[in-house]
Amino acid sequence: MSKICQITGKKAITGCNVSHSKRHTKRKFYVNLFNKKFYWVEQGVWISLTVSAAGLRTINKLGLNQAMIDACQKGFLNPKDIKYLSL
Repeated sequence: MSKICQITGKKAITGCNVSHSKRHTKRKFYVNLFNKKFYWVEQGVWISLTVSAAGLRTINKLGLNQAMIDACQKGFLNPKDIKYLSL
């Protein structure tokens, strides 16, 4: 699974390490990702999503259903990628 948030679409960006002597070496800035389980009330099922810290705040603000609708419209979340859990 790639290191991309399914709600916000955030992914790793590239930059440089800069030493004291100002030498530049390539590096990556990774996203703060979590594999979280959510209860989707509208469908009555548990799902698992890979979300960033910003994605968690978006879900808290808008609600899970609206956040997933917005992510699907923006192309960050494919409905086939949602993992349904049987607990």
